[in-house]
Amino acid sequence: MRSFFSKMARTRIKICGITRPEDGIHAARLGADAIGLVFYPPSPRAVTLKRAEEILARLPPFISTVALFVNPEVEEVERVLLQLAIDLLQFHGGESEPFCRQFSRPYIKALGVGSGEGLAQEMARYPSARGVLLDTAVQGVAGGSGVTFDWQLIPPPLRQSITLAGGLSPQNVAAAVRAVRPYAVDVSSGVEAAKGVKDFDRIAHFIQQVGEADARQ
Repeated sequence: MRSFFSKMARTRIKICGITRPEDGIHAARLGADAIGLVFYPPSPRAVTLKRAEEILARLPPFISTVALFVNPEVEEVERVLLQLAIDLLQFHGGESEPFCRQFSRPYIKALGVGSGEGLAQEMARYPSARGVLLDTAVQGVAGGSGVTFDWQLIPPPLRQSITLAGGLSPQNVAAAVRAVRPYAVDVSSGVEAAKGVKDFDRIAHFIQQVGEADARQ
């Protein structure tokens, strides 16, 4: 899974929890590499298939689209893939590796970081994953908590291969990039005006801070 990863010239950026077409458009215009659509009804950032279709229809080319699920049924994932042009799947629950790889679509596996113990072994359980996203482990919350974790818990040999998430914002993302040097960063609540509503100034500031951190590596 990680053999092709090396530190690139810049850190890739994913803006997750897009719920409005205008938010997707502005994220792309401001320099995001990917947007995330949440298909998990309990989330305040969840979208219907119809709304997701509206968002994707307005996106410019060369923006990756990611569909996020939390312990879904097979039929739920297949329904999304049948109707939408999704580039990557993201599994944010306790899904097994065989479950994740059955959809003939590249996927990212999100893992919660608590103590950091056994993190390398947990990542190794998903050899077919296109990548691993590390988020803060918060009981009862499947991402989007706005809480950071101790970045030093990530073993140095693994850092360049991961997507870093968990409480990132315009105020701390530069420090995160300098400390970890991840392949990518993922933000949702940290660039919002309200739950599910993105703030364009905060997105612009977030992307600017990532670029400045990259320039100093």
